[in-house]
Amino acid sequence: MLEDKRVLAIAPARGGSKGVKLKNLRQVAGLSLVAHVGRIVRQLPWIDRAVVSTDHDAIALEAQKAGLDVPFRRPPALSGDQIGDWDVLHHALQEAERIDQTVYDVVVMLQPTSPTRTPGQVTQTVEHLIQGEFDAVWTVSRTDLKFHPLKQLVIDGQNMRLSDPLGQNIIARQQLTPTYHRNGVAYAFTRACLVEQKTTYGKHLGAVVIEGPVANIDTEHDITLAEEYLNRL
Repeated sequence: MLEDKRVLAIAPARGGSKGVKLKNLRQVAGLSLVAHVGRIVRQLPWIDRAVVSTDHDAIALEAQKAGLDVPFRRPPALSGDQIGDWDVLHHALQEAERIDQTVYDVVVMLQPTSPTRTPGQVTQTVEHLIQGEFDAVWTVSRTDLKFHPLKQLVIDGQNMRLSDPLGQNIIARQQLTPTYHRNGVAYAFTRACLVEQKTTYGKHLGAVVIEGPVANIDTEHDITLAEEYLNRL
């Protein structure tokens, strides 16, 4: 428990990843991505239950070896690459509460694709949710102003244009309002956000800004970066 709130950690780990095949079983700095979630959870005694939502037997076995629970399987209808986070989290929450015969106050999503997360970052995210009375809190990173939305381009056939016409008014970076992008380190939600509002955004969405490099694995190159970051720790 954290501040009298029962906390359920959910690690979504389907087997059908396309960019990196069976990504959740890939080794990074000596551990599979799923095992990195177990490594973090062991350092967070306030997590009451940590489950893995998977449709793949080998991932389930690896999760159990890492000390994570796999009390149910994700159904095929929720295993495609077009399924959103809410569907997976809502299903996992319902199944965990049914099996455990309890109600969880807070859900924290720990995606295996962010192996460079630290226990402190996860704790900060959940504390911010509770203390700030948010519906949801996401960790984010600052977006380099070179990649600001008003500086982005699109190509239509042979022609290129600004993705947003307002970008024509930008002369200096000082004119740009800083933007942020989700980095996958941690997401925290109240039960009401997932069950009643049926969203991962919530009416009151907060942020924890993570400084420094973060690896969020989608490609082979990301795995190399994650290795480098973890080897520095």
